[in-house]
Amino acid sequence: MRDVADIADFIAHNPRMMRCLAVLAAHGPAGAWIGAGFVRNAIWDHLSGLDTEATPLADLDVVFHDPAIATAAQDAGIEAALSIAAPDLPWSVRNQARMHERNGHHPYRDVADALIHWPETATAIAARLGPKGVEILAPFGVDDVLEMILRPTPAFRKKPEIPLARLEAKSWLTRWPGLRVVWLCDSA
Repeated sequence: MRDVADIADFIAHNPRMMRCLAVLAAHGPAGAWIGAGFVRNAIWDHLSGLDTEATPLADLDVVFHDPAIATAAQDAGIEAALSIAAPDLPWSVRNQARMHERNGHHPYRDVADALIHWPETATAIAARLGPKGVEILAPFGVDDVLEMILRPTPAFRKKPEIPLARLEAKSWLTRWPGLRVVWLCDSA
């Protein structure tokens, strides 16, 4: 894989990923994406020569941005609808129009703005089915995910303990020994 088009093609040829995206497109909120490990893990598994469908999905991080959906209960309702449509999938729905409150940030303008506040650049990636097929959203680009680089986003450069804790808790170096960890921490 070399670029966004290759990632979209990779997902389009992965039956499990396409099923998840199709269920979301049919039963989820307008404009929703599935992000984080859903995309990152599949790419890193592929690049590491692992079966991209063998590893169970820990969760499906569904993200969307709709200021009219104002409560966590409404997110839970969307999650329940997705669970009815595909009860075997681990849905986790979060309206990014509200997540800034939990994270202590200014309101996010859209899903891309929310993704730049995620811990690692390779995690700040999402996919969805659009009118022309698989669409990819990657506000930091795709180089880090394709080069198997784990680097904090600018929002986490002064908080390296969070990405480091995630690295350890999720056993990423065990799962992907070729992963390169790059910590560019601001000293100020």
